[in-house]
Amino acid sequence: MIVAILGAGNGGASAVVELNHRGFETRLWNRSPATLAPFQQAGGIKYTGVFGEGLVKPTLITADLREAIVGVDIILVCLPTLAHANIAESLAKLGENNIPVVLNPGHTGGSLEFVEAFKRHNVTPPPTAEFSTLTYIARKPEPDTVWTTGAAKHLWVAAMPGGESALAGARELFPNAEAAGDVIATGLANVNMILHPPGAILGAAWVESCGGDFTFYVEGLPDGVGRIMEALDAERLAVAKAYGHDVPDLFAEMQSIGTIESDVDRSVGLAAAIRAGGANSKIKAPDSLEHRYYREDLWYGIKPFLVLAEIAQTQVPIAGSLMSLAEALVDASVKTEGRSAATMGIEGLSKAELINLVTQT
Repeated sequence: MIVAILGAGNGGASAVVELNHRGFETRLWNRSPATLAPFQQAGGIKYTGVFGEGLVKPTLITADLREAIVGVDIILVCLPTLAHANIAESLAKLGENNIPVVLNPGHTGGSLEFVEAFKRHNVTPPPTAEFSTLTYIARKPEPDTVWTTGAAKHLWVAAMPGGESALAGARELFPNAEAAGDVIATGLANVNMILHPPGAILGAAWVESCGGDFTFYVEGLPDGVGRIMEALDAERLAVAKAYGHDVPDLFAEMQSIGTIESDVDRSVGLAAAIRAGGANSKIKAPDSLEHRYYREDLWYGIKPFLVLAEIAQTQVPIAGSLMSLAEALVDASVKTEGRSAATMGIEGLSKAELINLVTQT
């Protein structure tokens, strides 16, 4: 299988490493040639962490999207959530709608927004699937090196109607992925939507004062922040139930992924369990209010979650309060961003109509 990996950040670089190790042919694309240049100069991607240490060489490293996707079997989108609509529009303009696409991850509403972007260009969307969370915990300590501290042991995947080939391809790439009922279920299994906003909002003063020079999941996660996280998670479970889904709570989800250790008992509490997880323990906090924990996990996590909650007629005061604080906190330019009912193509739908949209055959 030939895989076009779109995005040369932490997730995309880690995907090249793992998939090359497992015998897939990979191509790496990124919009910015400057991001690709260190990899090209190194002759590939240097890596360290859970996949060992070394250098892998994708068959192609390019900033030309058409070159990256011609003749491939599947497209794996490992881009920040805020880039989903743009990449969909770029693919639509190329007239490319036959290659299965997998969003890694879709976060909340990713497939809905991706498919809607094709429709806005009057192009039939490609088979589209999404993961609930990124398949890796990774950082790039150097521009030519990815440090992968964890790979998800379990994650959820679902496809939009007509996306069966994308779903099958996703599970071939990542056999530890389990099929969820639909993309509402995967969207509501978005771990980062619950994991990041409470600490990001409540720790904003510390972020601004010291540029994030503290460990987000340890020093930035005292028990009080953990209690806010648990309350937010309870709202997520309530919204999921309103759509007919019984999704695991955050403790169980993180334990299945591997970011809470398998031998940790619930009695220690959510915050303590997260603090004890090895994969996240050394990750630094956001270095500014421009960080993706703010822009992505609030505007592309909490914001679409509020849309789903409203359609389901379910009250989510913690989520609403976090979003209100975020809107007051960040620069005004960010407030124009985000995943809305309109960008997801679900504006004015009832709950029954939304369920039908994501499940019709």
